[in-house]
Amino acid sequence: MENTIVRVNALVKNYTSAAETLRILRGLDFSLAEGASAAITGGSGSGKSTLLNILGGLDRADAGEITVDGTRLDRLAEKHLTRYRRRSAGFIFQFHYLLNDFTALENVMVPAYIAGLSKKAAVATARALLADVNMEARADHLPQQLSGGERQRVAVARSMVNDPAVILADEPTGNLDKENAAIVTRLLYEAAEKRSKTLIVVTHDETVAARAARRFVLADGLLSEHEN
Repeated sequence: MENTIVRVNALVKNYTSAAETLRILRGLDFSLAEGASAAITGGSGSGKSTLLNILGGLDRADAGEITVDGTRLDRLAEKHLTRYRRRSAGFIFQFHYLLNDFTALENVMVPAYIAGLSKKAAVATARALLADVNMEARADHLPQQLSGGERQRVAVARSMVNDPAVILADEPTGNLDKENAAIVTRLLYEAAEKRSKTLIVVTHDETVAARAARRFVLADGLLSEHEN
C-alpha cells in the first residue's frame, strides 16, 4: 500500500490589499505518495511558488488541510513550523544561497550539524550526498570557485542532508544554461529517487517538467493533472 506523504484538501490562499482581495489558490486538492515526483507548471503569478511555500511551512494557507509526512501544517504553531522546515522539508531555489565563506562540503553539512547530528556523521552524510550529484571532487572548493551548475548541484545535496520527507524545488534550473540545466535536472531526479524522496518541482522548463512522474498545471487558482 502506498504511503501518502503529501495530502492537500480544499487549500485556499488570498492576498488582501487596501484596494482588493486576490484569490490566488481557490480550493486545491492533491496528494503524492512517498518517492513520487511531480512537476507544477503554470503562468507567472499563477500561485506556483505560493503553493510551494505553503507546503514548506514558509507561508500559511487561509483555509484547508495540509498534511506532509503525517504533520498537519495548518495546525502548527510557528515554533513547530520551524522544526518542520528543518527536519521534514528540503528546499532548492532558483538561486543557490550557498554561504560564500564555506566550502561545498561545509555548506551541505552545516544544516545537519545545526539539527543535532555529530560533526563526523554530518560530514559523512554530506560527502555521500555530494557524491550523488558528482561533486565529491569539488567538496573543498568555495562557491566562487564553482560554476553556476556546480553551485546548484551543491544546493541539491544540501536539500537532502537532514533526510527530509519532501524536497521542494522552485525553478531549480532557472539561472542555468541549457547544458547545466539538463545536468542538474538529471541529478536532482536521480538523487531524489535513490533516497525515496517525494519531489515537487515548480518550473517553466518543459524538459524539467517532463522528467517528473506526474504533471500538474496551476491556472485560475486551480490545480489540474495532465499526462506527462
